[in-house]
Amino acid sequence: MKKRVLAAAAITGSVLLTAACGGGASTPKPSGQGVLAGVCPSTVVIQTDWYATPERASAYQLVGPNGTVDPKKGAYTGPLGDTGVNVEVRLGGPFLGGQPVPAQMYQDDSITLGLVPTDEQVRAKAKFPLTGVFASLAKNPQIIMWDPATYTINSWKDVAATNAPILYSEGKIYMDYLIASGYVKKEQADASYDGTPSRFVAEHGRVMQQAYVSNEPYRWEHDVKGWQKPTGHLLVADAGYESYPHAWSVRSGELDKLRPCLQKLVPLLQQAQIDYVTNPDPTNQALLRIAQTIPDGPPISAAGNTDSVRVQLDSKIVANGPGNTLGNFDTDRVTRAIAQVTPLLRAKGQQVPDNLTAADLVTNEFIDPAKGLKQQG
Repeated sequence: MKKRVLAAAAITGSVLLTAACGGGASTPKPSGQGVLAGVCPSTVVIQTDWYATPERASAYQLVGPNGTVDPKKGAYTGPLGDTGVNVEVRLGGPFLGGQPVPAQMYQDDSITLGLVPTDEQVRAKAKFPLTGVFASLAKNPQIIMWDPATYTINSWKDVAATNAPILYSEGKIYMDYLIASGYVKKEQADASYDGTPSRFVAEHGRVMQQAYVSNEPYRWEHDVKGWQKPTGHLLVADAGYESYPHAWSVRSGELDKLRPCLQKLVPLLQQAQIDYVTNPDPTNQALLRIAQTIPDGPPISAAGNTDSVRVQLDSKIVANGPGNTLGNFDTDRVTRAIAQVTPLLRAKGQQVPDNLTAADLVTNEFIDPAKGLKQQG
């Protein structure tokens, strides 16, 4: 593919990009006539972990703004440029039937890649081993959110003293880490979060809840009826939690078979994330259309999608990894994440293989080191 420099759109502020891409300047598309045909599956299926949101937008960027929405299946499909293959992005949440992405990937072998956090990879390793090949997000956007008119919180040390219930999704390992670290009392953890603002609003901010910094704070302030005021938050990453939030992963036993595909596909995944934050509007419009077609998801608005990209860049959620490359893994960080979650999982009777290493979970083999965000000033 021809290399050129892309000027960032206004939304990216001071971010410029140096990367390979093809297609038009407004909505870059992968180029290379039929480059993936006969190398990758005819339909590359990407299983996400939640509804279609800007944190997962690089998957939808691959399809482009004109994909087809299937509300019954919870899928967004279309051609991957002129590469000769199609992409099907599957929503997670209720479309997973209550099971995590790793289990779904082993139940449905049509899935090519799944978005799986490092901690889930560790938990799944014994039964559903996965290998991450691309990290679309460099920093975990997970936060705990509260009403600043109800609680005064300046750091993680203040959270436990509030005794406030903290709503989160059952099975999230980061909550075990916060409890083990003393930041949250065990009795505060309330695993009944349903992904909506309903209880937060109904209890007038007397409960805290999990959220993404690049999503709920803006939407709760501007879009959620019955609230529409600022919230406070703390990043779980700032409590020292090391897990990558979205490792795009394949079944480990299929790594060799998929190697020829991944060598060509993974650089396109890197490019999709770069293209999205460069010019997010077309894909953001697609996310809005998906939300309007598939009901019951989190509040989505055009302004909220735009703000999400700003926050992801400003907070270094989308950022380069080691060597100024976007999408590669810091293997030392993965090693630390393994060390953090292994005792937590074993304490709950879950099996974690002995002597697990970063090489058992991730690889940078397919990453193009030349693709990255260039920060100015």
